[in-house]
Amino acid sequence: MRRRVRCVKKDNDGDITHLGNQGEWWSPRSKGNVIADINGNVHSYFVKVGLAEVDIHVVDNRYLRTDPDGKGNNNLDDLPDC
Repeated sequence: MRRRVRCVKKDNDGDITHLGNQGEWWSPRSKGNVIADINGNVHSYFVKVGLAEVDIHVVDNRYLRTDPDGKGNNNLDDLPDC
């Protein structure tokens, strides 16, 4: 199942701790659980950038990052707080 991410929670250092989509039963979901979901092919996660759905991937089994879309930054960093 694909899950759209619309917001994030961050710690005091600005690192993402949770992904969310307000109003969805699964939200907020901890970064660790999202990594397990993606690695286990249980769920995939994406953000909308314009009209495009941009997939979220696990990097080094520790980080979450969106596919490159021509922007130098991670689209997750642009999302509002949950």
